[in-house]
Amino acid sequence: MSENSNPFLYNCWYPAAWVHELADAGKLARVYLEKPIVLYKGESGKYIALDNRCCHRGAPLSLGRVEGDCIRCMYHGMKYDDSGTVIEIPGQDFIGPNHRVQNYPVVEKGNLLWIWMGDPELASANDIHDYEPLSDPTWRGFEKEAYLHYDANWMLIVDNLADFSHLAFVHTNTLGGSEDYAFVTSPEVEKLERGFNIVRWSKGDAPAPYHLKVNPDAPAKIDRCNSVQMLVPGSFFMSTIMAPLNWDPSSENFDGVKQYRNCQFMTPETRSTTHFFWNYLHNYQIDDPTISVSLKASLLEGFMEDKEIIEAQQKMLEYHEEFQPKGLQGDEALIHFRKVFNQLLKEEQENYHFHTRQLGNPII
Repeated sequence: MSENSNPFLYNCWYPAAWVHELADAGKLARVYLEKPIVLYKGESGKYIALDNRCCHRGAPLSLGRVEGDCIRCMYHGMKYDDSGTVIEIPGQDFIGPNHRVQNYPVVEKGNLLWIWMGDPELASANDIHDYEPLSDPTWRGFEKEAYLHYDANWMLIVDNLADFSHLAFVHTNTLGGSEDYAFVTSPEVEKLERGFNIVRWSKGDAPAPYHLKVNPDAPAKIDRCNSVQMLVPGSFFMSTIMAPLNWDPSSENFDGVKQYRNCQFMTPETRSTTHFFWNYLHNYQIDDPTISVSLKASLLEGFMEDKEIIEAQQKMLEYHEEFQPKGLQGDEALIHFRKVFNQLLKEEQENYHFHTRQLGNPII
């Protein structure tokens, strides 16, 4: 694979797992940016990410045993410390300088474990977007945050999230409401250096079906607003308001206003598969657990509708690699995002070559 054919950004933070996933599994084997990685939590509480490949014969370290902050390959017993360096070889005193595997910075933030796949000298936890509702006790999300696996390129999911008009057709009975939602005024798009903001009001619209399930007494017509931010490489944040007709957003009167916060993160597994992390939070009746249970079920139903069409789209594009999409006015945000991403990718590939590195000696 040539550098120019590599479609991934490396010098940025990617969600690797929800914290509870590692607590449940002990160790986690996942592929990020076409690199197999083992994630584990050491006895000190430190989160550790290493290449999931023993430098001896390539056996998966994820089948190994955690010992303190180290991990032992259970094929021939080689023991790695948290830096990826071999510190013990059973039956052999000599340990060579290349008896090691690559390690990767990992940071816990917002109930997520974030991994940096690029130059570790550039990794700063301050660059991770702090989505406050995830750690704010006035917002209630799922008991365990959610994960999906997509058989599709992550950028197709980004395109989908940047496109509100599909809600009316893909999600008529789940997230959208009526097909009228596709014909409202075009959203306001603010182009950012590393993404975009979108604000879309729909006045006098029917409440979203998922909202009606937890608010059966909601009026037949409301004012709805979705405010979205999308950031490279694939972080999506949305604020949703379901308000009484003619509600003034500048007022301090929130009587009858229901609010939601939505975060979704796309981490490329390969060119054609994606890790998808998500949570949906609300700030009313947070002592009632049935609301978050209902919201999770509704959102999952909607996301499975997305998944079906996006995975079908992926297959079709693989048949027609020469396909060039014909843009619409509503594509302004996603076109900008792809332009930003491609420019960052070009700059990285011109300046960094770390993604071609290989560590460890072959057996001679």
